[in-house]
Amino acid sequence: MSLAHAVLTSLIEKPSSGYELARRFDKSIGYFWHATHQQIYRELARMEEKGWIVSDSAPDAGATRKREYKVLPDGRAELVRWTSEPAASMDLRDEFTVKIRADAALNEVDLSDELRARIAQHTERLAHYRAIEARDFARGDAMPRAKRLQHLILKKGIMFEEGSIAWAREALGVLESTDG
Repeated sequence: MSLAHAVLTSLIEKPSSGYELARRFDKSIGYFWHATHQQIYRELARMEEKGWIVSDSAPDAGATRKREYKVLPDGRAELVRWTSEPAASMDLRDEFTVKIRADAALNEVDLSDELRARIAQHTERLAHYRAIEARDFARGDAMPRAKRLQHLILKKGIMFEEGSIAWAREALGVLESTDG
């Protein structure tokens, strides 16, 4: 996947300025596809060169250079093309898991503090995701398909955080065991 596809998705949801897009990205797609604001602006320029998006002076730009971006038919076609291809499976590359393996080999490393910090980070993120769920999806009303899919994505994040916390707690128990 490329950042371009994430940006196209976000712009199809709502045409916006680069600044608005970057802020929205941080609060949505950015939870599972991280990009800096600078990367987003560079990608917007590349996408405009390819004819996937167009920018016009934003209605509230005044004397500024603020531009509003929207997706063109070629950009929509690219997103359709990309979504119809099989996605690559996610390969797990986790430095901390290698550290645990090294601890098993060395038997002289204490990773307990790092595990506690990870539990705290995952607990904080889980609370944040649950707050989003309570705010955006808890009414029990029938939701349109797009909103149900967005909820499904959020649930994946919730399940990931719950699984990470459970694994880290189990690992902490093993690290703190004294049975040699």
